[in-house]
Amino acid sequence: MKKQLLISAALLGFGLANLSIVAAETGVPPEGIAVKDSEKIAFLGDSITQQGFVNPSGYVNLVISGLGACGLKVTPIPAGISGHKSKDMLARLDKDVIAKKPDWVTISCGVNDVWHGANGVELEPYKTNMTALVDRCQAAGIKVMLLTATMIKEDQANPENQRLVAYNEFLRALAKDKNCLLADLNSSMQAAVKAPGGAESAPGKKLTGDGVHMNAFGNQMMAAGVLAAFGLTDSQIKAAKDKWYDIPNAMNLGTISVTLRQYQCLEALAAKRKQTVKAIVDAAVAKTMDDLIKEAR
Repeated sequence: MKKQLLISAALLGFGLANLSIVAAETGVPPEGIAVKDSEKIAFLGDSITQQGFVNPSGYVNLVISGLGACGLKVTPIPAGISGHKSKDMLARLDKDVIAKKPDWVTISCGVNDVWHGANGVELEPYKTNMTALVDRCQAAGIKVMLLTATMIKEDQANPENQRLVAYNEFLRALAKDKNCLLADLNSSMQAAVKAPGGAESAPGKKLTGDGVHMNAFGNQMMAAGVLAAFGLTDSQIKAAKDKWYDIPNAMNLGTISVTLRQYQCLEALAAKRKQTVKAIVDAAVAKTMDDLIKEAR
C-alpha cells in the first residue's frame, strides 16, 4: 500500500513525505518564521485565491492552518475576486487591502493577464501594475510576498504557459529588487506535474480541476509554497500537512466527497484492482442502491 501512496510526495514535489514532525505540538512559535502571532495577512488575487478562501481545503485556509500548527494565530483578509487581473487589483488595492491594515499581503496575479488573451494585460503594463502594487503596499507599511503565477493548463509547452514565462521572470526580479518574499509556485507546479502520480493522475488533472483552478492537491502545493516562503521548515510543513489530509470533503468524487487520506486509501485499492477511483466508487454506490431497492421491495 505504501508504494501506492504517491500523491502527497510526488505531486507536491517538496520532498515532505518522509520528514519528521517537530515542535508544532508545543504551541511555541518557532524562530525563523517571518509572520508573528496575531498578525493579519491579506490574500490579494483572482479566482484561484477567492476559491482558496471559500473552500475549506483551499490554499488560503491551509496557510492559516499551517501557521496555526506552529502556534501562530493569524487573521486572513480575503481579497481574491474571480476574473481579476493586475489592473483590477491595483484599482481596488486601497479598499480591499490597505484600508484593512494588514501586516502582510500575498499577491497572486498573472494567470488572467495572460489567459484572457486580448482582454488580458500585456507584459509592460503588467510590470507597471505589479510594481505599483508592491510600492503602494510597502509605502503603507505592509510587508509583501509575491507568488509566481501558476500554470495555465498542466502543460508547460502550450503557448499560454510559454507567454507566462516572462511574467514570472519579472515577478522574481521584482521580489529581489523590492526585498519581497517570493513563493515560486510556478516552479513548484511544473515540478509536480512532471512527477509520477497515482492511479487517478490523468494528464492535465494532477493539481487542477479544469487546468487552472486548484484541486485539493493543487491547494496543498500552493499552501506549502507560501508557508516555505514565510520560513517554515519542511518538517513544520509536514506537521501541518498531516492535518490537511483529514479535512472533510476535500476531494469530490462526483457521488461522494472524502478526505484526502480516505482518497489515498481508495486510490491504493483502485491501483490493486487496476481500476480508477471513480470506477470503484461508482460500483460501490450502484451496489448500495441495488441493496436498498431489494430491501425496500
